[in-house]
Amino acid sequence: MVLKGGEFLLKESNAADVFILEELNEEQKMIAGMCQDFLEKEVFPNLDKIDGMEPGLMRSLVAKSGELGLLGISVPEEYGGFGQSFVTSMLASDILGAGYSYAVAYSAHTGIGTLPILYYGSDELKQKYIPKLANGEYAGAYCLTEPNAGSDANSGKTKAVLSEDGKYYILNGQKMWITNGGFADVLTVFAKIDNDKILSAFAVERNFPGVTFNPEEKKMGIKGSSTVQIFFNDCKVPVENMIGKRGEGFRIALNILHIGRIKLGANVLGACRRSVMQSVNYANERKQFGSLISNFGAIKYKLAEQVIRLFVAESSLYRTAKYVDDTIKKHMNDGMAKPQAYLEALGEYAMEAAILKVFGSETLNYIVDEFVQIYGGMGYSAEMPADRAYRDSRINRIFEGTNEINRLVASDMFLKMAKKADSKVFDIAKSVYDQLENIQENTTADYFGKKHFILEKLKKASLLMLGKAYEAISKQYNTEQETMMSISDMLIQLYAAESVVLRVQKLEGLKSEQEYAVYKDICDVFVYEASSRIYKSAMDALNSFATGEEFTKIQNGLRKLTSVEPINIKEARRRIANKLIEDNDYKF
Repeated sequence: MVLKGGEFLLKESNAADVFILEELNEEQKMIAGMCQDFLEKEVFPNLDKIDGMEPGLMRSLVAKSGELGLLGISVPEEYGGFGQSFVTSMLASDILGAGYSYAVAYSAHTGIGTLPILYYGSDELKQKYIPKLANGEYAGAYCLTEPNAGSDANSGKTKAVLSEDGKYYILNGQKMWITNGGFADVLTVFAKIDNDKILSAFAVERNFPGVTFNPEEKKMGIKGSSTVQIFFNDCKVPVENMIGKRGEGFRIALNILHIGRIKLGANVLGACRRSVMQSVNYANERKQFGSLISNFGAIKYKLAEQVIRLFVAESSLYRTAKYVDDTIKKHMNDGMAKPQAYLEALGEYAMEAAILKVFGSETLNYIVDEFVQIYGGMGYSAEMPADRAYRDSRINRIFEGTNEINRLVASDMFLKMAKKADSKVFDIAKSVYDQLENIQENTTADYFGKKHFILEKLKKASLLMLGKAYEAISKQYNTEQETMMSISDMLIQLYAAESVVLRVQKLEGLKSEQEYAVYKDICDVFVYEASSRIYKSAMDALNSFATGEEFTKIQNGLRKLTSVEPINIKEARRRIANKLIEDNDYKF
């Protein structure tokens, strides 16, 4: 059974329905190997040159990626691509995500630089641009952000006016923070036609008269990625280069952002993996007090936590990617054309996309921070690998909508789901509240029975808090951003916890009993920690709207709903760290 977007809150998920990395087929493993080989041969030996913006280097890397087929993994075969599944496209983004600035260029090109034309362009536009974007002859970029239009993208001021002869739209305006803008051949540009209140989108070629480019921006990190301001001064764009319909631009932008958010959730995994590997390599080389620092409990804690958060992020991303693939197939079986099926599926999982973006980027943030810390003073040296990883990671909490925006998106999607006519969310929330004083304890001795019982309680806690918050603040809900974000944090931890339980459950039987034990440790520690985080977030929300007897009743209920059996997390983390230390690499 494929769960619809947000249904993980209402229904028990089945391990058999999720995809885990351990199930990659031979073709997918071959693609992953090809991506890794490209990094080893073309990217890692040139990291300093890339960050130094050596003229033409990044553009040549994009071209080489196209020659190998890496740019066309998710492009249909009719346009020169491989037409691979969504899971496979996420796998490529995952592996290449270890490529620092190159990963940004790759992701921007294959995502926001290509997909608006692929999924909204006319047949003529697709035939004209997609094959060249897929083979690397053209590089793509996406021009949405303006000086006064960032998170509020639809407030952009760039204008388009139809020429007197009706053959062109005349563009005037300014775009900023344009990734790949310094070398992109095709730009997806958003502008408002005449006095329209909603954006439209256009495919603009670099050499169209009236397009000018500022010098490269100087950035904190991802220094090798091209980022420029672009100006349009009476730029003539053929009317047939409109992408989609007039006034459809904002919808295009939002749908492409859903894709970008899941894609970023994949990108960060490769960066996480490389940072974990370099962290343990150093811990296994550095001696202090006559011992390798990997022998110290404080370092083992850091290494184990890096592993746990990465493993959980992987579990969440690939679970969702399979849901998207299954939903695309369902829509197509119902007669929907593939482009529309793809967009419908991505829209369906908008809540999960926001969750993955936040959890993934904050997982990478944690891992690179501890990467620096494990290196100690050496970690602060610009000559050490932690320097680039640390600086480059920071942008991911801003890319594809800030994490604050994505938290609000997740909470808002939760509320919209609750307010649908056929939704039972508020009824369930009321039922949970009415039964808070009679919460039953788990009676099963089965390991996964206990874990699913905990997840069921955490879902009830999340539903309860949305119901009571909306009941208390109602129309003010969307302005009470602190409360919304606390509820989002509950959803993020819940989805992550369920994802790791499902993955570990599916791994049972695929690993020997001895190998399998460490995966149960990962599951135990994360569910234990997630439960306490969910309680903290729930209380932060509760304190903002409840008082008196109601407050006390809900607080006592939340304690029961988020309670878990005690585990020796010190020993569990040590066992996880010991495997990492013994392997001297991330092999989970």
